[in-house]
Amino acid sequence: MTAARQTLLILNGKAAQREELRQAVQALRESGAALAVRVTWEAGDMARFVAEAVALGADRVIAGGGDGSINEAVNALMALPETQRPALGILPLGTANDFAVAAEIPPTPLEALQLAQAAAPTWVDLLRVCAADEVRWSINLVTGGFGTQVTLETDPELKKHLGGMAYFLTGLAKLGQASAMQAQLRAENFDWQGEFVALAVGNGRQAGGGRVLCPEASLNDGLLDFTLVPELPDGGQMLSMLGAALSEGREAALAQAAIQGRGQWMEVSANQPFALNLDGEPFTAAAFRIDCMPAALRLCLPPASALLSATVSGTVAP
Repeated sequence: MTAARQTLLILNGKAAQREELRQAVQALRESGAALAVRVTWEAGDMARFVAEAVALGADRVIAGGGDGSINEAVNALMALPETQRPALGILPLGTANDFAVAAEIPPTPLEALQLAQAAAPTWVDLLRVCAADEVRWSINLVTGGFGTQVTLETDPELKKHLGGMAYFLTGLAKLGQASAMQAQLRAENFDWQGEFVALAVGNGRQAGGGRVLCPEASLNDGLLDFTLVPELPDGGQMLSMLGAALSEGREAALAQAAIQGRGQWMEVSANQPFALNLDGEPFTAAAFRIDCMPAALRLCLPPASALLSATVSGTVAP
């Protein structure tokens, strides 16, 4: 009889006590899954547990938490040699779960765990973000500008009670304080300098509690998508944007105000340090280089996930 495949579930400590989650873990174990559980408590725990997964011979790790926990897991996995790197599964337990929602990962713990345990991993791209000698990774979106300020300043208690709505309310409260940032952006066949309100560089599509910023982005097309919203529009443009948002949806309003494109890399620089938001995690520098790294990580996704390009085949055996 073949031994059960070893999987390590790494839970964000804030979510570990949920009764529904405990029941899901027990149900998976009763079905025959060899599922070990670890709970993060302080900085560095995710990397330590990912290293432990390798030592245990686990062929996959499951990150249980929000977008920030997924980002931690991705960065810990990418610090390993490629030949030692387990596949990644996702258990959405955060406030907005932007990446999991867009990827169509089931929201209930049992279904998400079953998918993460049983799905054949698919090769997906990652965004490699470099500043000076530091390298970080993003699986979803790199954002800058007003949206980043809102994400970083949203009260954790508000997120706990209101979920993704907390980002929206914080954004409304800060709308009058929004100021454009002066920067230079370069990409393939694109060179722009000026003031911008928002920037999103996408491997995934949405952030900040459901805001679709890169609506055509794909996890496996070998390219990054970008959306740039130059300076605050004047009153007439703002009314036009609001009308588009009400009648046609937020994507129509975004397209009306934004410059959008696609390529393999982007460089962003300013005359002073500023923060980019990598899947909810801040990264501060005065200049960044963002590259799309094709087929960088194996991810457990629904086979028909909306984030997968139908023209690319990246599935590997479990």
